[in-house]
Amino acid sequence: MTLFLGLDGGGTKTAVVLAEGDGRVLARWRGPACSWLDGGVAVVADVVARGTHAVLAEAGRSTAEVTHAFFGVPGHGESSGADDRLDALPAQALGHRRYTVGNDMLAGWAGSLGGRDGINVIAGTGSMAYGERGSRTHRVGGWSELIGDEGSAHWIARRGLNAFSRMADGRLPRTPLYDLLRARTGITDDLDLVGLVMHDWQAGRTEVATLSRVVTAAAAAGDPAAGAVLDAAAVELVEQVRVVVDRIGDDPDGQPTAVSTSGGVFSDDGFRTRFASRVVAGRGSGQGSGAGPSFALVEPVLPPDLGAVVYAMRVVGHAVPATWTAAEDPARQRATG
Repeated sequence: MTLFLGLDGGGTKTAVVLAEGDGRVLARWRGPACSWLDGGVAVVADVVARGTHAVLAEAGRSTAEVTHAFFGVPGHGESSGADDRLDALPAQALGHRRYTVGNDMLAGWAGSLGGRDGINVIAGTGSMAYGERGSRTHRVGGWSELIGDEGSAHWIARRGLNAFSRMADGRLPRTPLYDLLRARTGITDDLDLVGLVMHDWQAGRTEVATLSRVVTAAAAAGDPAAGAVLDAAAVELVEQVRVVVDRIGDDPDGQPTAVSTSGGVFSDDGFRTRFASRVVAGRGSGQGSGAGPSFALVEPVLPPDLGAVVYAMRVVGHAVPATWTAAEDPARQRATG
């Protein structure tokens, strides 16, 4: 009997799943964040060990029975020095090296597409796109809020804050965004926003990103400034998708490349509509081919924690359980042009 373990790490929480090769989930564990960028490698080591031991104990199985495990760790691949240490951590918990460590985006991709060829674009606090076609893989984005993360919640919020500042001091006419942001933050004087964000929040990445909801709310109310921010975010994310497919190639059978989305930004219907219309129609016009749609926007097949298990299966050539991908059909396609 084959046995697979998957860990989907994150900046706020971690999920670990133990499943048999036929898709039967034996145990689940939820724990704290495991980002070495925030807490150091020692924090990741603790979460990896706790999560691994917890699911095995719950299922009454041993580490020796694990066929393969995948540990999706935030920030993996973004520091050669840290990667060496992160890659060694699971051996301490498992007692063997039948495992793979990679960026948590791999769990998101494998889950969203059921391990099949295509692209997953993420727009949460940060942003990135990752795709695979056969042996070809490519990642775009994920450079952090200081360097990039275009189209992310943090990126949208920063542009919303900038628009507010211009409205407050007279460089732009005031639109609904101005009043909505004042109400959301509770400030009574416009300049109090500086003290709130820079001192009280310490410019915290998560706290700032929550203000993207003010921008989406303003856009829904017809605010042109907020709408322009969301349009720009959608364009940035479509560009990520376009570059990924340029690197991994189009479908050899001429079918549209499947694109799945994840992250809180896409939970806003207005933004998703902006993105969908551009991702379906944008590449054809951008390339000047006129050959019709190149992308099909599809619903995620599985959550990232099961995606981590799928990735572990793929490493050893084990087929993804049919029960996990049964929902994969044309009805899942949200936009195909």
